[in-house]
This record gives sequence, C-alpha cells and structure tokens, in this order.
Amino acid sequence: MSPGAVSKGGLGWFGIVRIGLVQASIGALVMLATTVLNRLMVVEYALAAAIPAGLVAWHYAVQLARPLWGHGSDKGRRRAPWILGGMAVLALASLLATQATLMMTSEPLIGFSLAIIAYTLIGAGVGASGTSALALLASAVAPARRSAAAAVTWIMMVAGIVVSAISVGALLQPYSPQRLLIVAGGLALTVTLITALATFRLEGRHEVFEETAKDEPAPDFMAALREIMNEQAARRFTIFIFVSMIAFSMQDLILEPFAGLVFGMEPGESTQLGGQHQGGILLGMIVAGIGGSAFAGRLPGELRLWVVAGCIGSAFALATLGAAAMHGPGWPIGINVFVLGFSNGVFAVSAIGAMMGLAGSGRTTREGVRMGVWGASQAIAFGLGGLLGALGVDIARQIMAHDGSAFRFIFAIEAILFVIAAGLALRTTGPSAAPRVEPARDSEVFA
Repeated sequence: MSPGAVSKGGLGWFGIVRIGLVQASIGALVMLATTVLNRLMVVEYALAAAIPAGLVAWHYAVQLARPLWGHGSDKGRRRAPWILGGMAVLALASLLATQATLMMTSEPLIGFSLAIIAYTLIGAGVGASGTSALALLASAVAPARRSAAAAVTWIMMVAGIVVSAISVGALLQPYSPQRLLIVAGGLALTVTLITALATFRLEGRHEVFEETAKDEPAPDFMAALREIMNEQAARRFTIFIFVSMIAFSMQDLILEPFAGLVFGMEPGESTQLGGQHQGGILLGMIVAGIGGSAFAGRLPGELRLWVVAGCIGSAFALATLGAAAMHGPGWPIGINVFVLGFSNGVFAVSAIGAMMGLAGSGRTTREGVRMGVWGASQAIAFGLGGLLGALGVDIARQIMAHDGSAFRFIFAIEAILFVIAAGLALRTTGPSAAPRVEPARDSEVFA
C-alpha cells in the first residue's frame, strides 16, 4: 500500500496533500476559463461582459448535478475514477473554450456554439472531480484532522490558482492567439498528469475511515436529499453558503476587465493582478486556520468571529476599490486587491471548517451526496453572483457613461452584500471553527 493510501488509521497527511494537488489542478484550469478568457472576451474582443458571465454562469448551472455525481461515487464506494475522469473532461473543455474564444469575432456562430459546449463540459468536469475529491477527504480522514485537512487542501487549491495565474500571465507576454493556445495546452497536460499521479493507489483497500463508515447500503438519491433537507443544521448551512457566496463571487468576472478599462493594464498585467488577489486569499486562509486552532476553546464563538471578520474586511476592501475606480492610475490597486483577497480567505476557510464538520453527520447518507448538495448551492451562488456583477457593470456603463462610476456602483453593492452576509453569519455559524476530536453535531456547528 502506498504511503498516502487510506488505512484503518485514516488518510495520512501525504494522502491529504495528494487531494490538495487535485484541488490545485482544478483551480488552475478554472482560472484559465473564468479570468483569462473572460478578460480577452471583454477587453481584446470588445464583447459585452454579459457574454463570458453567461458562459461562466452556465458552467455553474451544470454543477447542479453535483449531488448526483456525489451519490454515484457513494454507491460505487470509489472516488478516484470520478476524480480522474472529471479532470480529463475539464482539461479537454479548457482547450475547447480557448479555441472558441479565439473564433468569436471571426466566426461568431461557430465560436459561441463551441463555447457553450466547452463550458458545459467544464461544469461537468469540475463537478465530478471536485465533489468526489471533497467526499474522499470527508470520508477518509480521521475526525480530529478533518478541519485542518480541509484548510490544507483549499489552501493548496488557491496556491494552484496563484501559481497558474502568475505563470500564465508571464507566459502570455507579449500576447498573441498562438501563444494563448500553446500556454493553454501546456497547462491542461500538466494538471492532468498531476491528477493521475496524485490519485494513483490513493484509496487503497479501505476507502472509508473505519469510524465513520456506514455498513448499510447508501440510500437512493431522493431519500438522501430528503434526509439532508430535513436536518435543520444542514438546511441552514445550505442557505448561508448560498447567500455568502453570492457576495464572494460578484467581483470574480469584473476584476480583470476593471483593471483593463480603468487602469489600462495589459492581459498579462491584469492576470497577475488576479494572482495577487488569490495570493491574499491564500494568506487569509493560513491566518484563519492557524488562528482558529490557536484559540480553540479559549474564546466563545470563534467561528462567528472569523466569518464576520472576513465579511466585514471584504466589505471595507470593496468600498476602497470603489474609490480606486474613481481615482484611476496611481491608486495602490495591487495592495487593495490583496487586502480584498485576504479578507475573502479568512471568510472562506471558516466556512469550510463548518462544512467538513457536517459532511459525515448523516444517519444514512454518505459524504458524496452531502458535499454535492453544498457544492450545488455554492455553484448556483457563484453563477448568479458572477452574472449579476457582469450584467450590473454592463448596465451601469450604459447609464452612467463612465467606467469608473459603473464599477464603483457594483463594488458598493458587493460591499453591502458582505455586510448582510456578516449578519447571517451571526445567526447561522456556530461556536467553534477549530478542529474537533469528534465530528461536529448540529448544535455544535449552528446556533
């Protein structure tokens, strides 16, 4: 058995890092589709921001099937084939999306048709691989390690996005369509190989951690959904994820166009700015993870403190980003975006801790379908948030006839949404974000 294989003692740290490599690979390819191609459509090809936003929203809509994919891996009790198969689909789809983007002005009908197919496959690949990876993490890691393991893998995912954003940004200079195709192909091949190596013999003979394994067969899909929706804690958490992730995702599709239109940045420069944002998220996750562990049991309501701090910090950073929209070149935009990312990271890792605590708490449902439900809620919110942000910018630019004012208006809405999310966190999230020796019960995670 390989060192990272699941055994009676649960998935070891080497195995956890291997799942983190899968998450990093997913993040790298999604970065290409949602940031680089998004910016090219809006700035270089002068398309309405609603077009890439609609495509990204569609890839999130496809992920509504996440519970079904999770249920499939539950029934088969094997996660690795779903992870690797999903990554292969995602890699192919990223290449199709790149080609479609380059064809949108010369052959618009073919380009848009190919883009719809590509983003459909992107959603399917992300859903199948991502849900199965998180389900394996929840089911194969000992209870005492779950929160820490979740933080490690998500930090690795953000690190993958940062590294790929900076690398792709550098490799795209000077920009040309031919260079874009070469870079996209190299990225797709690299992450597919990483995923294949990371999942090789990962599960071993014991796929599920023995203390959380359910001996009875997994329930049918509708019965599993009914069980989850009848649990007050799971239902509240689903709503919290939905609302907070709308606030979290609204700037995703407009940050790089904002850098190009207001600050005059080139594609490589705006991609690197996106890397600074992701770098802030990475540091925020690390700080929140270490802080949550250091103060475990010492302060009341640690999870509330971390989530609320992340939301309020994000609101403040967005408010100053609105000021940057009016100031233009000369504003310390890199620092501003980094602070936004840092606050986003503090919020995200706190929410992840609660999610992992609830993932294995079902009476008969297993981790795949439960992670699928929360993944679907997040996907809906991400798609809706990104679409609202992009459509809002398009409409505001038409009405206000000034790019800076339009972006300031949207950033202000995002800031307000984060304040609302902070209020929801005070009612939804429970007393501790720290790792627990036993899986968190409903009353321990929710007020």
